[in-house]
Amino acid sequence: MSDRLTTSPSFEIIPLKGIEEKLSALPSGASVTVTASPAKGTKATLDLAAEVHRLGHETTPHLSARMIADQSELNDVIDRLAGEGINRVFVVGGDADEQGKFKDALELLRAMEELGHHFQTVGITGYPEGHPFISGDQLRQALIDKQRHATYIATQMCFDPRAIVTWARGTRVDAVQLPIRVGIPGVVDPLKLASIARRIGVGASARYVTKNRAAVWRLLRPKTYRPTKLVRALEPEQDALNLAGLHIFTFNQIASTVAWLRGQR
Repeated sequence: MSDRLTTSPSFEIIPLKGIEEKLSALPSGASVTVTASPAKGTKATLDLAAEVHRLGHETTPHLSARMIADQSELNDVIDRLAGEGINRVFVVGGDADEQGKFKDALELLRAMEELGHHFQTVGITGYPEGHPFISGDQLRQALIDKQRHATYIATQMCFDPRAIVTWARGTRVDAVQLPIRVGIPGVVDPLKLASIARRIGVGASARYVTKNRAAVWRLLRPKTYRPTKLVRALEPEQDALNLAGLHIFTFNQIASTVAWLRGQR
């Protein structure tokens, strides 16, 4: 197993009830991202990010464009994160109904630069299997436009290494040279994984999960499924495509994923 992909992964967690009790399973000084949930609001993301940061982890809250009403609220968010000592963010368009000034991630990134910010690391999203509501050409142009405001790309969750490699090669053809953190599922409960996959729309992978539930139980149940084969399939391409590491969707099942990582080392 490649050290480059597995040594310094980022762990994505969701601001849901009970997550605080699970944080002790994180490795010391872990890289942790906190998602933005339309149901919970931006404050829930910032509150959890602050708690994770106080525990000594490298913390990256998601900033969702459609969940931030205007520049005044954006300024408040930036000020709060500066006060907490958090200098990393991940900027997304988000799944919330459009309700404020910023319709997508690019608009929010531009507004952040206009206001001025202290963030040393800014992540943006890549879509190896496309997006259910945005065309491939639009996604390509958006990535080209966003790269000047960002320091890395983290991809949406994908189960197909061929899709990841094909997409990553395409970004390099488009002269997008940002390092890529590959979004993969952790060791998670299959029903939760299927539910999340359907909701975020990961193309063929989501359709497979939905239509082949029996196979999912065999392949993705916590006692047998590991993302080992997926990661190994990416190893030959990591240097050429600048695959900088893993971005692991834990769905708050941190302990099982951390145990898997330790086993690979």
